[in-house]
Amino acid sequence: MEQTEKKTGWRWGVHRWWVLAFIIIGFYAAKAYPPIQPHIQLPAENVFETGLTFFGQPFYITNTILAMLLADVIIILIAIAIKRASMNPDALPKGISGAVEGLLEGLYNLTEGTAGKWTKFIFPVFATITLSVLVWNWTELIPGVDSIGWLEPAHGEVHGFEKEELWSGFYTIVESDEAVVADDVHAEDSHEASNGYLIVPFIRVASTDLNFTLALAVIAVVAVQWMGFKALGPKYLTKFFNTKTLFSVPIFGVIDFAVGLLELIGEFAKILSFSFRLFGNIFAGSVLLFVIGTLVPVVAQSAFLMLEFFVGLIQAIVFGMLTMVFMSQATESHGDDH
Repeated sequence: MEQTEKKTGWRWGVHRWWVLAFIIIGFYAAKAYPPIQPHIQLPAENVFETGLTFFGQPFYITNTILAMLLADVIIILIAIAIKRASMNPDALPKGISGAVEGLLEGLYNLTEGTAGKWTKFIFPVFATITLSVLVWNWTELIPGVDSIGWLEPAHGEVHGFEKEELWSGFYTIVESDEAVVADDVHAEDSHEASNGYLIVPFIRVASTDLNFTLALAVIAVVAVQWMGFKALGPKYLTKFFNTKTLFSVPIFGVIDFAVGLLELIGEFAKILSFSFRLFGNIFAGSVLLFVIGTLVPVVAQSAFLMLEFFVGLIQAIVFGMLTMVFMSQATESHGDDH
């Protein structure tokens, strides 16, 4: 009877030691610099002043603009990596290029099954929006996002934090027992007296800025109208202004005309639906990461980072898929049987 050799020890590979090391480092770092109550603000914060004016108002570079630019650089690097991988047609797709190729292939098959002959026009918009929103959403998983930035005096009735120097030129903030109550006249003196500071992060996820999601929603809805005019020409307007039976069959003609006006209102409602859905989900996820990182600073936040990984993916696909479906519907004329 053969005896099987008993294997002892862990069989998870060397990565377990990295995990253990980061847990220990996180534990002692949380003791040395305990997490503070996060400052959650809905509007994007100004990071740099450009010196330019726009409609008489100074123009600033916000942290969400920097996040968008960072995501754009990442997308360009991904495109370069895919281009290099495509130079060797015999090589099997792997790594980032393989993952992106698989994602785009799935999106193309989905578009082809929905849009048919209009796939070559709809797919580029669908893929661009999905991949861009995906990278923008995933920037919140990068260490330092929402946590590294300028220290600025607190404004209004907020709880301030004391500034503490880590090393030459680098500071952090720690809990303060005093609340900062600053008015516009004596704001500077009040800040100095109470040492009230808040962190204005250099980079904040672009999808947590309602201005950004609103602009992206306008682009998506404009793409839908463009597709409708490309497929049907001026006939596309009969979807919103249906007067064909207004005089021949007055009762049903009035109903058809009213339905067309509701369709027109629905196009504007799509902008609100697009913008608030993406904004609400990603902003809520950022707040969740703040809260969990404050309450349980070691290990626990990793599970929620994985949750936000999937939330960012799902929201990107939903945003792109809705755009694709609406563009496909725009190619169908009003009253088509199919």
